[in-house]
Amino acid sequence: AASTVAQAHVAHDFQDLFFNRVVAMSLAALHIVSRPPEVRGPALLSAAVPTAFLVASSAHPTSGIHRPRVGSKVVGGVLAAALLACTAARRCGRRRVRGARSAAGAGASCGGEIFIGIDFGTSGCRAACLESDGSLGDEASVAYGRDAGPKEWRKALHEVLMQLPRRSAAAAVCIDGTSATALLVGPGPSVGEAVERCLAMVPSPAHVAASPTSTLAKVWEWQLGGVVPAGARLAHQADWLAALLHGGPLVTDYHNALKLGYDIEALQWPEWMLAERAVAELLPGRVATPGETVGHISAETSERLGLPQSCRVAAGTTDSIAAFLAAGTVEVGDAVTSLGTTLAVKLRSLTRVEDAASGIYSHRLGTAQWLVGGASNSGGGVLRQQLGDEAVAQLSARIDPERDSGLDYYPLPRPGERFPICDAALRPRLEPRPEDDALFLHGMLEGMARIEAKGYRRLEELGADPVRRVFTAGGGAKNEQWRRIRERLVGVPVQAAAWTQAACGSALLAKEGPALLG
Repeated sequence: AASTVAQAHVAHDFQDLFFNRVVAMSLAALHIVSRPPEVRGPALLSAAVPTAFLVASSAHPTSGIHRPRVGSKVVGGVLAAALLACTAARRCGRRRVRGARSAAGAGASCGGEIFIGIDFGTSGCRAACLESDGSLGDEASVAYGRDAGPKEWRKALHEVLMQLPRRSAAAAVCIDGTSATALLVGPGPSVGEAVERCLAMVPSPAHVAASPTSTLAKVWEWQLGGVVPAGARLAHQADWLAALLHGGPLVTDYHNALKLGYDIEALQWPEWMLAERAVAELLPGRVATPGETVGHISAETSERLGLPQSCRVAAGTTDSIAAFLAAGTVEVGDAVTSLGTTLAVKLRSLTRVEDAASGIYSHRLGTAQWLVGGASNSGGGVLRQQLGDEAVAQLSARIDPERDSGLDYYPLPRPGERFPICDAALRPRLEPRPEDDALFLHGMLEGMARIEAKGYRRLEELGADPVRRVFTAGGGAKNEQWRRIRERLVGVPVQAAAWTQAACGSALLAKEGPALLG
């Protein structure tokens, strides 16, 4: 596993090559059908038949074994794929013509550039395409399981891109990955020993890179375990996947690099990192601004996946920041509350704040703003634990969000809280429990709204800008009664996020570039 970086470009099997050729021919058919009628038919035939035989005679890329004859079913399948593509193109062409007759102009779904965002989560990846007018176009997803590694990520990247019918019109692509996920993973010493090495390096135990889950802690695990080959470099998940597309050197971004120890104010590796040779030799050679162009689609990638070589590959970000960008925040004081299993808050601020004890830290947003936030152990997981998802949906309809329940709850799934109260022994407070489950739910929703309000107050106490409005992401965003309770207790307008998928945030970053950050 430690040599994965050096082996980024592995051979592809014959089936992958065959499938890619089928898709390439289908894309050619789409292009031909859009041409004038007098050249459409002959061009389609002249392109389809040679391509079918080209596919049938493809050589295995690693062994050189030729397969000069593939059954008639294969050739038929190739031609059938082309005909299906032609049918779709004709329909698309008709929509273009009808749209062109209206004052609004042609529909974006059939023409113009697209901007692709790809989100790599813990159990799968999702792609979203933004049209040139900013509207959301095609989406796709691929699951790979929580134990996936580079091999599965690479396969998912190819599969999710191949699902996008208009990828040949891509102008830019941007990838986000899970925070602190890096490629070099293998057996090593205990996490405790690695963290001790981190603490000995960093200027303060409160530094975000001193966390047991930081990328720097992983680097020490690899070095102490002797699993780092000579010449290897660290690659965050998003860095490596982007390099597969552009084929150039590994480039990271300053969002992913934060937990490695990168100085996001000075925009350079700090001296205390460069002084430690075992760490310095693994550091990425370039740290880019998220959204900045780091390369273009390579010729190999273009041929295999159907992306144009003119397509820019943008520096990525983390999945949580991509989700924040997708929500539609634009001004200082805009915040996003994510109501998933836990409750997380993030806020645009002009001031950077840190409180390691409470898990509060800041990401850089552009040249003058910071993304500050923290996460509570409360959230949707408590609701599921106490009532179940179906009951929550049914009981919510019986709640009057403008009235107080009279209950003073602090909903937690188990003892221990990190934000806005840092207390490992804090016990859940869910008593007394009324006989009416709707009232019980009402009290829990109010309790979580108070936690959210206290969280934003805590950020302001540390120096962050006050919250002005809150966008909601996650499963809890669908609950209107909860939204109105939160609006009453947080004291600012609360609304649903523009988009809730992190892939949309990465697509926005691909489209707007670093300017999106503020």
